Amino acid sequence: MGSTASTGIGGAMKKFTACKEYVTWFEIPAYDMLRAKAFYDHVYGITMGTSLVGDFAMAYFPTETGIGGAVVQGPGCLPNDTGALLYLNAAVGLEEMLERVDQAGGRVVMGRTLISTDSGSFALIIDTEGNRLALHERPLARKAAPAKKQPVRKAAAAKTKQAAVKKAAKRKAR
Repeated sequence: MGSTASTGIGGAMKKFTACKEYVTWFEIPAYDMLRAKAFYDHVYGITMGTSLVGDFAMAYFPTETGIGGAVVQGPGCLPNDTGALLYLNAAVGLEEMLERVDQAGGRVVMGRTLISTDSGSFALIIDTEGNRLALHERPLARKAAPAKKQPVRKAAAAKTKQAAVKKAAKRKAR
């Protein structure tokens, strides 16, 4: 699983096993649920399921595996463009998603920016609710270099040819 780490916050050292995946769920606050749902439906080309849970309206990002999340409207859910920054997957292509952000009423505040060839690229957006978010595109899988053909050595080729000739001569002699 994860690595073992120690923490000494407030006294004695306590051992624990560190997680490999630190995010398990995310929520994006909204003032207007219908507007926010329409924005993410358009940007991702999805249809988010919705529900009411007490005083909260929620629209869920569809997922069968991995990390799930929702857009949430209710008490204490205040969109903002400061604070924690959530990176959303731009698997369908960062450029296409940035076009969709504008079409859906959001704003691109920082276009495609290369993190590194190993980490990919990101862009910063403001959604229709005023939340600052990042769209992250992983790097393209690097294609393995084609294997170089080994040069056939003349001696080996001649030896193979001689063996074939001898075999053919034996067949004729039978």
